[in-house]
Amino acid sequence: MSDLVTVTDRGLYCEPGDFYIDPWLPVSQAVITHAHGDHARRGSGRYLTTFQGLQVLKTRMDPEAVIDTVSYGENLTMNGVNLSLHPAGHILGSAQVRVEFQGEVWVVSGNYKLAPDATCERFVPLVCNTFITECTFGLPIYHWPSQVSVIDEINRWWRANCDEERASVIFAYSLGKAQRIIAGVDASIGPIFCHGAVERVNADYRASGVLLPETLYVGQAHGKKNWKGALIVAPPSANGTPWMRKFGDISTAFVSGWMQVRGTRRRRAVDRGFVISDHADWPGLVSAIQATHAERVLATHGRTGPMVRWLQESGIDAAPLHTEFIGERDDVEIDAVEEGEADA
Repeated sequence: MSDLVTVTDRGLYCEPGDFYIDPWLPVSQAVITHAHGDHARRGSGRYLTTFQGLQVLKTRMDPEAVIDTVSYGENLTMNGVNLSLHPAGHILGSAQVRVEFQGEVWVVSGNYKLAPDATCERFVPLVCNTFITECTFGLPIYHWPSQVSVIDEINRWWRANCDEERASVIFAYSLGKAQRIIAGVDASIGPIFCHGAVERVNADYRASGVLLPETLYVGQAHGKKNWKGALIVAPPSANGTPWMRKFGDISTAFVSGWMQVRGTRRRRAVDRGFVISDHADWPGLVSAIQATHAERVLATHGRTGPMVRWLQESGIDAAPLHTEFIGERDDVEIDAVEEGEADA
């Protein structure tokens, strides 16, 4: 049998089912793993996503986009191909795509993490013949600390800034990371304000049933607002812009898996770096791959070489898969332009 999922000039394509998974050019039928800008692009005829991910995807698509939804684990048949979406644990509504045809099972993971997250469904391993895995942090140096310990660090940093009458500005990706932080911090420390790009996504999360503490849109603060003691959540693209001047005396921080690498905080020109990622670290990638019992693994997103070598040395048929997916970037937010993040 030929490969059930192949890379074409428009994206990952399942020929028997005649659908694409996270296509990077317009197609007639797109199956979307999650709403980040490198996976959900405008212009396709129809989209399929999870029910949980509908609100965030609608915000990213054109108003006339046709979006169908399924619940996690619900089976569909497309031209004789069995298709279902399963939790990936990446962000709200994120999914792995399970494709089955003539006894062959492939799973396209999209982006995923294994750590618990109150703002999205937890990753569920799927047994398959071929597993397409991300490798954004596919180096053995990446081992994430527990989210609880990092959130405690953020709370201590915020309290210390309150004591020194500073505002705390924390940079985090607008879709997923920001909401994870907002849901985790101690909201009794002070008010939480958000950049417009973050607050728009907050509304989508709340509409999808995710519980978040009260947040306020920065643009609705009237007059000369006293920002002392506030936590201000903004996308990385806001760092160093004129928008920041209004807050006066501030301490800044960036939240990303890249903060585990010495020197990244300095390049980001922030005071603190906190290690939280919505992608699996090296042990998470290894654990997820092993849980699939896949005979073949195709690796995409970034650091594929070390993972492919490790898998081959472990006796698994593995190879890199070249796609246009970006994964988490340490130099630019992948969906900054489409979110209109210049709008504060």
